[in-house]
Amino acid sequence: MARYTRKEFLSLGALLAGAASIARLPFPRSAQAQPAPAQPNRGAGIEADLVVMNAVVHTSDPAMPTAQAFAVKDGRFLAVGSNADIRNLASQRTRVINAAGMFVAPGFIDCHCHPSGVNELFGVNANVRTLAELKANLSRRIAQVPKDMWVDAYMFDDTKLDVELTRQLLDDISPSNPVSVNHRGGHTSWYNSRALELAGVTATTKDPEHGRFFRDASGQLTGRVAELARGVFAPVGIRARFSTAEERERSRQGMKHISQEFAKVGLTSVHDAGAGSDKIRAYEDVYRAGDLRHRAYMMIRGGAYPQLRDAGVYTGFGDEWLRVGGVKYAADGSASERTMRMSTPYVGTNDYGILTMTQEDIHAAVDNAHANNWQVGIHANGDVAIDMVLQAYERVLAKSPHPDRRHRIEHCSQVNPDLLRRIKATGTIPTPFWTYVYYHGEKWSQYGDEKMRWMFAHRSFLDSGIKVPGASDYGPGPFEPLMAIQSMVTRRDFRGREWGTNQKISLDEALMVATQHGAYASYEEKTKGSITAGKYADFVMLEKSPKAVDPNAIKDIKIARTVAGGRTTWEG
Repeated sequence: MARYTRKEFLSLGALLAGAASIARLPFPRSAQAQPAPAQPNRGAGIEADLVVMNAVVHTSDPAMPTAQAFAVKDGRFLAVGSNADIRNLASQRTRVINAAGMFVAPGFIDCHCHPSGVNELFGVNANVRTLAELKANLSRRIAQVPKDMWVDAYMFDDTKLDVELTRQLLDDISPSNPVSVNHRGGHTSWYNSRALELAGVTATTKDPEHGRFFRDASGQLTGRVAELARGVFAPVGIRARFSTAEERERSRQGMKHISQEFAKVGLTSVHDAGAGSDKIRAYEDVYRAGDLRHRAYMMIRGGAYPQLRDAGVYTGFGDEWLRVGGVKYAADGSASERTMRMSTPYVGTNDYGILTMTQEDIHAAVDNAHANNWQVGIHANGDVAIDMVLQAYERVLAKSPHPDRRHRIEHCSQVNPDLLRRIKATGTIPTPFWTYVYYHGEKWSQYGDEKMRWMFAHRSFLDSGIKVPGASDYGPGPFEPLMAIQSMVTRRDFRGREWGTNQKISLDEALMVATQHGAYASYEEKTKGSITAGKYADFVMLEKSPKAVDPNAIKDIKIARTVAGGRTTWEG
């Protein structure tokens, strides 16, 4: 029997409490969702709870691609068809929505996101465009805390600030308090001199394995620190402390907030790419309070995975709202922060990016999870890291075949024909960024045109027969699905420049990526992802059809209503 320290036992207890509460199990304890019930017999006197009429319904169901109307009963689609077909299912007690020609699609699914809401509500906002704004936000917090207490800012985007952020600029803001300004990509941070001093980092400090302290041409520290090198700052200085009850309340408020924000943009399902005990508890608290507006597929952090595994939990535990997904690891750096590991360097440099796992690390993680009936999702952006992950998947599937394991490569940003072939052969699911071409356009010159022909390669994935879903990676990328659809269709950034035009996909294909393919990535294609009788009644109503507007204006279409499980979660 395993022996745990008291701290480990308490952590295990929190995880098990969350696992027990989500194991309500309308699904079996396996990764495969149940098939949807058959179309009802309309002559049996069934009454719908909700009917939507006079709509332009894009179903994402090849068996019936379009419709005018549909009915909902007990949180699932009851029937889909013409106005005449559906009208008979409405009674005096049925709520009837006249869509008046609006466009209706299945609820959008984001297959890689980091929802929390805590930093958005309580943190220092670094998602600004000028140094003056950043200084004001940091100074406001610095004035509220004691000397030597850390002040952390979040959602920074270095290429969107009006100056280059440096250690010296942060020193001007705060010479006494240690400061970190954390990139929205999650892989790099900027520190002032006080923070570097507390951590004992000097110009002569060697870069650790899987990390980097950036230096200028003269060898002096710039304050920028990447990947695992940031770990030296964790144990130094004074941090704000909260009681267990306070932390839980902050997490609850944050999750409620971010769930509301998801609903506003038409998201009904989100894959959380890094959940642990605190996150599981936050989901459960918000769910029990009736404030959870999106379905969550929780990919468990590698550090939390062993405790759930040892408790007998595996991919598929949960119900239609909260489910345990795969186990999540990270093998290299970031696309938006220009640290992903590639076989060729960034333009004008000798920098090939950073790995954060060895091949042996990846093999061990995949072997263990696969043997314990877990889906694996490994963050790998560059072609070198993607190759390493595929080696592990090929190896484990050769030793222990599985008919439908659907291991994942999170982001899978830079591919080539050989990688595409191997992804298809192993049944691997890539989850490339879908808002990045548009939102992060100013960064792509550091990759160059040739690399961009093979990045975020939705066209190549589809042409290879791979059911590629969409993923924002929020906070690194915006989570608005309509921005994502526009980005995939146009491959045009916010300044109007196109990148990798060979990777453009059609609007219908983009809608399939955003719906049915998203459901496939979590083994739920039989219960969500299309407007089909028997599936969960998740849908979004748009004021205009994406097919009727300039493709460069898709992101500006207003969401009129979002519905999850037959319940309106947002109404504009």
